[in-house]
Amino acid sequence: MNLSGKRFLVIGGSGVLGGELVKLLHSKGVSVLATATSNDSAAKVPAVAEVRLLLDYQNPDSVTTLTDYLKGSTQIDGIINASGVVAFGPASDLSLETIKRLTQVNFSGPVQLLSQLHPMLAASAAAGNEPVIVNITGVVAESPLPNLAAYSSSKTAIAGFLEALKREWRRDGIRVISANPGHTETGLATRAIQGVAPSFPQGMTPEHVAARIVSAIEADEKELASRAF
Repeated sequence: MNLSGKRFLVIGGSGVLGGELVKLLHSKGVSVLATATSNDSAAKVPAVAEVRLLLDYQNPDSVTTLTDYLKGSTQIDGIINASGVVAFGPASDLSLETIKRLTQVNFSGPVQLLSQLHPMLAASAAAGNEPVIVNITGVVAESPLPNLAAYSSSKTAIAGFLEALKREWRRDGIRVISANPGHTETGLATRAIQGVAPSFPQGMTPEHVAARIVSAIEADEKELASRAF
């Protein structure tokens, strides 16, 4: 895929990894629309983003507001979902609120967004722009871990959706990639919505993970398993 002249939506562009993706895509000639969850976090979106938008996966109306705006105003040739939350601790200690939030942010929110933006991606394919979806799913989708049961489950759920979507939307010319990097030094582990992170070994840099994802998009790769990083 030649990225120059394309337009991408980066969900979670205010985050560490999302911000790296915004900057790298822009350097490749991509017009980037980036989301944040609040006006405060929107200030963290790199200045090279063409537009800053608000999106809260915990609120289905927020997803619909964003997708309605996009469908009425612009083209989308790629979507990268770099948004997510994590929780640690024994499964027996999980609160209902934690389970609900993990599910909304890591699974049901992205499902709603991608489903509602399908017409835009199909239009991009019809125009010969080779649209692509990348969801940063993570290694736990391949190997669910103890003390990460609900988090792992939310990631295996979205991974299953993406695998089905890959086959379903192939006929529409839309490429779907589930990216499964291992532990990455984004600081997410320190912002858990429940529990305390264990002592992880040194992880990959956000710059490395972002570069690998963008290179996969350019090279028309269809899979990004953990071993690919």
